[in-house]
Amino acid sequence: MRVILFTGKGGVGKTSLAAATAVRAADMGKRTLVLSTDIAHSLADSFDVELANEPRQIIANLWGQETEIYKTLETYWGAIQRYIAALMSWRGMSGIVADEVAVLPGMEELANLLYIERYRREGNYDLVIVDSAPTGETLRLLSFPDMLHWWMNRLFPIQRKVAAVMRPVVGALSDIPLPSNSVLDAVAELYAELEDVHKLLLDAEQSSIRLVVNPEKMVIKEAQRTLTYLNLFGYSTDAVIVNRILPQSVSDDYFAGWKESQRKYLKYIKEAFSPLPILNMPLLDQEVVGVEMLRRMAAAVYGEADPSAFFFRGQVQTIDKTSDGYLLNLKLPFASKEQVSLIHSRDELNIKVGSYRRTVALPHVLTSLKVGDAKMDGQTLRIHFLQPSAAGEPAVKKHGHKEEASQ
Repeated sequence: MRVILFTGKGGVGKTSLAAATAVRAADMGKRTLVLSTDIAHSLADSFDVELANEPRQIIANLWGQETEIYKTLETYWGAIQRYIAALMSWRGMSGIVADEVAVLPGMEELANLLYIERYRREGNYDLVIVDSAPTGETLRLLSFPDMLHWWMNRLFPIQRKVAAVMRPVVGALSDIPLPSNSVLDAVAELYAELEDVHKLLLDAEQSSIRLVVNPEKMVIKEAQRTLTYLNLFGYSTDAVIVNRILPQSVSDDYFAGWKESQRKYLKYIKEAFSPLPILNMPLLDQEVVGVEMLRRMAAAVYGEADPSAFFFRGQVQTIDKTSDGYLLNLKLPFASKEQVSLIHSRDELNIKVGSYRRTVALPHVLTSLKVGDAKMDGQTLRIHFLQPSAAGEPAVKKHGHKEEASQ
């Protein structure tokens, strides 16, 4: 089962593009489900149909689903949520407030992802398209399995033993609710299912993420940071879709400034996200609502291509731990093997390889480190970041708040 997850800054049009991709795939004969995991659902509005907590057929080969939070939580978090609510009530919260507080931040989005694993097991769909929350929530969601893995492997076994030993003692001395075996079993079962989802989303042969941007500075910057962290967590991105590009046929002087701004940012997007394919979506002449308009959008974005295909495989950047710091590996296809020059400024790295330029948003772990040597290895640029304790000083020239390294 193929999985494509759409994400982007709020308001860039990711829901419309996810829906359009689903319509095109269904028209090509693929059994397709489009699933909204965003709490502020707008998928039904995009199709102009009613959707519910279970999949509903929209057209031939296409089903849509907008999950209902409390039904989803009862299905996947029921026992755990009831224990948290009981704990909150013991602390003096009223029943209804305890029930609300028991819905921990991120629980609903995380539970929604479990539907993906369910559909993989059932085998009823060729393609599942996920209309996810805006990028900040999506990154938190995708990083959660790593944190949960650490907790389950290091703390959960201890917690379980302590609960088993302390339950009769505490029960005799206090009315504080301790987790029962059924609650602990529910946690373990939930973890196992999340692990399966995590493996599926990390599988570059089945899953990929598509970033949706508008040709605007703040949107692009956020998308760059998102791409960096998606790579850091091991997720594959196979395309960047640039939405709402003003067509050249728009000649009114009122839009001249906008067209020039977009021209500049379109060039920057190609440099910043290379070697990922850039798919351009022009601003249409009317609102994209309903299946026919979604078909128009899909035709403009994909042309004759299969939207479920992988437009790029692998990761555009990886980070390896070394004995004295980190090694950042960046794919730079078609870059020359001439002089490599870098400018490290706060949380960005500006790269020039021959006539090739690129700006990379750095993860927090690298922002405070010194840039050491950099060299081309085939079509990969390898940049060494040194820990403060590393012996010797890197070949760095300082320019105000910037550092420049070259080889």
